Amino acid sequence: MMANRFEQLTQVLKERILVLDGAMGTTIQSYGLSEVDFRGERFADHPCELKGNNDILSLTRPDIIETIHRKFLEAGADIIETNTFNGTAISQSDYQIEKHVYDINLAAARIARKVADSFTSNEPDKPRFVAGTLGPTSRTCSISPDVENPGFRNITFDKLSHAYYEQANGLIDGGVDILLVETVFDTLNAKAALFAIQNLLRERGISIPIWVSGTITDAAGRTLSGQTVEAFWISVSHADLFCVGLNCALGAEELRPHIEALSKSADTLVSIHPNAGLPNEFGEYDDTPELMADVLKDFAESGFLNIVGGCCGTTPDHIRAIAEAVNGFPPREPPSSHPYCRLSGLEPLVIRPDSLFVNIGERTNVAGSVKFKRLIREEKYEDALSVARLQVRNGAQIIDVNMDEGMIDSKEAMVKFLNLVASDPEISRVPIMIDSSKWDVIEAGLKCLQGKGVVNSISLKDGVEEFKRKADLIRRYGAAAIVMAFDEHGQAVTYERKVEVCTRSYRILTEEVGFPPQNIILDPNILTIATGIEEHNDYAVAYINACRTIKETLSHCLISGGVSNLSFAFRGNNTIREAMHSVFLYHAIQAGMDMGIVNAGQLTVYNEIPKDLLKAVEDVILNRTRDATARLTDLASEIKGKSKKRIEDISWRQKPIEERLSHALVNGIADYIKQDTEEARKKYKSPLKVIEEPLMAGMNKVGELFGSGKMFLPQVVRSARVMKKAVSTLKPYLDAEKKKGDRKSSGRILLATVRGDVHDIGKNIVGVVLGCNNFEIIDLGVMVSVERIIETAHEKNVDIIGLSGLITPSLDEMIHVAKEMERHGFDIPLLIGGATTSLTHTAVKIEPVYHGATVYVRDASRSVGVVNNLLNREKCGAFVKHIKDEYCEIREKRRSRKTKPKILSLAEARRRKVNIDWGNYQPKRPE
Repeated sequence: MMANRFEQLTQVLKERILVLDGAMGTTIQSYGLSEVDFRGERFADHPCELKGNNDILSLTRPDIIETIHRKFLEAGADIIETNTFNGTAISQSDYQIEKHVYDINLAAARIARKVADSFTSNEPDKPRFVAGTLGPTSRTCSISPDVENPGFRNITFDKLSHAYYEQANGLIDGGVDILLVETVFDTLNAKAALFAIQNLLRERGISIPIWVSGTITDAAGRTLSGQTVEAFWISVSHADLFCVGLNCALGAEELRPHIEALSKSADTLVSIHPNAGLPNEFGEYDDTPELMADVLKDFAESGFLNIVGGCCGTTPDHIRAIAEAVNGFPPREPPSSHPYCRLSGLEPLVIRPDSLFVNIGERTNVAGSVKFKRLIREEKYEDALSVARLQVRNGAQIIDVNMDEGMIDSKEAMVKFLNLVASDPEISRVPIMIDSSKWDVIEAGLKCLQGKGVVNSISLKDGVEEFKRKADLIRRYGAAAIVMAFDEHGQAVTYERKVEVCTRSYRILTEEVGFPPQNIILDPNILTIATGIEEHNDYAVAYINACRTIKETLSHCLISGGVSNLSFAFRGNNTIREAMHSVFLYHAIQAGMDMGIVNAGQLTVYNEIPKDLLKAVEDVILNRTRDATARLTDLASEIKGKSKKRIEDISWRQKPIEERLSHALVNGIADYIKQDTEEARKKYKSPLKVIEEPLMAGMNKVGELFGSGKMFLPQVVRSARVMKKAVSTLKPYLDAEKKKGDRKSSGRILLATVRGDVHDIGKNIVGVVLGCNNFEIIDLGVMVSVERIIETAHEKNVDIIGLSGLITPSLDEMIHVAKEMERHGFDIPLLIGGATTSLTHTAVKIEPVYHGATVYVRDASRSVGVVNNLLNREKCGAFVKHIKDEYCEIREKRRSRKTKPKILSLAEARRRKVNIDWGNYQPKRPE
């Protein structure tokens, strides 16, 4: 019978948007029940007060719960929720009723089942369904309740999981169709619930759809525990969810951007059941049925929804209005699932095939940092956190945490450190890699992560069954896995063995465990070279060639490695080691290496390695000559003892000022930047010219090296810091010139690094250059939501909006901003810039969705000319027409290369209908 109802549910969801019921809790309050009602006969002598324990009414006043269900079904609901929001032993312990949890959930499910079945019998063409509700409890697994002790927790993952297991068991026995984990304010709580449900279903040999609904607690679009909507979805997506959604906390109108973001990222059904607005000063909800219905109708029309209903304050009248409003709109079609590796901390990390190399910070590994090991052994955890924080600031996109050391209780240290990391938003925004050779340490660490992290590592060395057991658990905890190239016969050393073991591991994981291939990170073993032992000479080549073969033969997996292993033969000689790492990464990344455990703050720029050292290192890594090791060893002997002197070689200080500034920017050297910038100012007799010419030339070189794979993100971040210091040196002179000119602003420009991106290198330079040319700059910073961009642009009456981004996800967010500008009726120019942006992407993906002028700005030096043209009455029309004609030509060329005709976007069709005469167009604000 249950299977039949699931088939019905699946079919109906393909045909229309389903309606969920409204608020059980606030509806119960409207009955004005007394203590007697809550006690009933069963709990007449209970030792503590029970009033307010709504869940117990399923046992003491089932008639009221049944009536509420009927009213919502009569109003048009397709799905009703059981009266079990606080139906765990954790929540019921507040009333000393925890022993009755199974009975409460069983009774609540049976009441809802009975009512739903009676309506289905009367209207067989409109089946009704029951969702068993599992609320969040009053505890949080990711946040300390004690502000003085951020590492403290008043609940554990295991206790939560046990409580949810018990609740879900009663709901299933009562006959629910769906298990709904709702109002998730802490994703780790939800992960405990999902772990329990999956265990229960496996033990019982049954399948029930699982639905998770999170709650956004503020306008910034984050959960109470700090996650963004996309990070929340990534964190729970491992459970093969039937549906994911948002509910509670905010009203419908406030949830629009967040449900839109969820509908874009989730490859399953999407739901929303908001409050009837925010509570007023009396705790009442003011949004009328008509207002809510109107807002939710827009969501349905926009294609965001599969299921819609109401939360706190919503009555049968609200549900009736909502049901009528969404009637007739087609349900949302989930986007195709892209096989990208998706990880998360407080923010998402999506690793696409065209993504930048992912740097995994190694300094929070006791085997990788003497300092970190000492701090952990001395239990100086606050100081240890600063090590992690510095790794993130230096560009680490994941941090590797390892506590395996003989004098450390590694399990206790792992839990304590990860709990403290969760309290630091700067660190916890990135995913965590739990690194240990001890399974109990790995499992303890997984129970601390609300995001989707990575386990390092598992392998076949203990046999197939143990490998499968651990992989299955990692999947159920919601993590990706690094798989080492070990098997029962030992470590894979040769190219052939690396490919053989990695292929066998991949096949077992995908075909026998059901592990998603995009969550498999293969490590073909980076081994030490240049040891003097001949068979070691080919280790780097074997790894690089294995990367290439794995990428060609094993779909969607990633490749990683511990880079520092490569150079152990030269311990103590950082000059040699850093050069080896840079050269190795340059070649391995081209062969398919996606990520690596490296010290994000110490990477040599490939092009800046001295020629003699570069040749010697490259010969060793690529095993190009028989005497390569001997020659590098001789060179290392020359450098040994003066390694620091070589790193601090100041011969470049004798070069012209332009070359010195470029060298400082490329190498991230800030020691001399102030004096060199001052020297350049005196030479150029203008602080602005220093920025526009030598500093810009240096940053352009950084961009070229970054694009060619000869610089990595941490190095670019260092370059940006040097650039900022140079600009800050010039700022007093720039301000003085501006004050001296005392001219009226030439225009007001809003700049923002889009949501999902924390990099502001180019944007800051553009802001300085435009500011020096008398434009008023409103810089919103990084990770800026589209709502804030739109709101600020309206409030400040800006003339131009400029968007910046360094990483690939920025491209999608820029398209979204352009669409929202179109939806909100903007017509001001939109500037697009940043490392991942391009003329083609702007012309093909962004410009067609916004009817106003959209202009790609390749670098900061061009920004002044572009902005002047856009805000000049006489030049603007012709300039925009030229741009639009150029972009149209780019699109036509791309279309001509495809056999399938391209359908015009809504904005493009609208533009043709509007038919703006761009030749005579004038900007909003004249010069």
